[in-house]
Amino acid sequence: MLTAAVESVRRRLGGMHQDHKRIARSAFVLLIFVLAGKCIGASKEMAIAFRYGINGTVDAYQLALTLVTWLPTLLTNELSVLLVPALVALRKDKSQQNGFLGELEGMGFVVSLAFCLLLYLSWPYMAELVATSLSPSTRESVRQMILGMMPVGVLTFTICISASRLQASGRHINTLLECVPAIGLLIFVLAAQNNESIMPLVLGTSIGFVVQAVWLRILARRADGASDMPRVSMNAPQWPKTIRSMGTLMVGSVVAGLWLPVDQYFMAQQGDGAIATLGYANRLLSLLLSMGALAISRATLPILSEILFQGDHARARSTALKWSGVMLTVGLIGACLAYVLAPYAIKLLFQKGAFTAEDTLAVTTLFRFGLLQVPFYFGMCVLVQLFASEMRYRTISIVSLLGFSVKVLGNVVLVRLYGAQGVLLATGVGAACIHACYIYLARFRVSLANGR
Repeated sequence: MLTAAVESVRRRLGGMHQDHKRIARSAFVLLIFVLAGKCIGASKEMAIAFRYGINGTVDAYQLALTLVTWLPTLLTNELSVLLVPALVALRKDKSQQNGFLGELEGMGFVVSLAFCLLLYLSWPYMAELVATSLSPSTRESVRQMILGMMPVGVLTFTICISASRLQASGRHINTLLECVPAIGLLIFVLAAQNNESIMPLVLGTSIGFVVQAVWLRILARRADGASDMPRVSMNAPQWPKTIRSMGTLMVGSVVAGLWLPVDQYFMAQQGDGAIATLGYANRLLSLLLSMGALAISRATLPILSEILFQGDHARARSTALKWSGVMLTVGLIGACLAYVLAPYAIKLLFQKGAFTAEDTLAVTTLFRFGLLQVPFYFGMCVLVQLFASEMRYRTISIVSLLGFSVKVLGNVVLVRLYGAQGVLLATGVGAACIHACYIYLARFRVSLANGR
């Protein structure tokens, strides 16, 4: 009986379409890379805590890094979604591909450099707005770090473009190389002798990003053979469409960024400690969500783009819907396991010093309510890649707005019924609404406002 069952499973797996096999292999490799990156990132945070503890140097580092990377990261998050389908479509026209990539990298360099210089020059005035509670020495450290970490902001576009080139070529080594800056920072922090010096933080971060950028660029050139040289111009015919699409996607990105502030507003109404409790729960939820979502998103986007480039829209939708169902199931299983393990994991990670057993119980309760969003988020990520491959960017933004509206309404109603837990329940309801919209729009090939 067991042998027959195993043989039946083997026949089914052998009969899978090649697209599904490629997605499964890529997703598995990416999951390993993501796990490795998360472990190295955690080691970096532990090293900083060991060397510096909680002081003004760490405050300055966190603030400076956020300021330097905020705008470039905001732009490249949307650019990476656009680039993979565009590069797949440009494979057969190397001259256009080279021209567009060269101009994109050159303009990205100019925009990032101008932003970093403006940030450095305007910091004395910005400090009066965003850092009034910091000491003068910490403010000065922020100014010095902004200057020292300019390579981080300037190279963000280069890293994004090279990573997208690799992804479009079916290579996923860029996901593993995302841990290079963390390794650089880890080495410099552990080798440091002075617990007050900003140099280990600045040098480790900047050198790590430089190594990552150079390494990715070399690998990207080997993968696609594009001999692009950065140049400052916008003559490529792809520019108007790229700018319009980025503007459309930015709407959805800004809306997605509002979920956390809205949650914090509603949690603030619950009294002291509620926002902090939400923060601890969200850290664990984001870790769980990012591992599955990042792996499946990066595995499916290039393959769906290839299928659509061949003109087979029905196969692309069928593939995406099947993998959405698979990820919904994976998310459900993962959420059930996380529900059981939550109190033990939270106790192990956080219950030390001032973090009491009562705090562990409070965080565990919120975390468990937050697990409702996990299956829908996993399933949604696949369908977002389908819509990105089809360049239905306006539809993505409209669905984001709809999901956010449901989320806010859910907060208003569910917080009254369940208190703080209602905030996480509303997140699950919002995620379920977004997933349902994508399934309907994908299954019936419905477009919202022409889809783009």
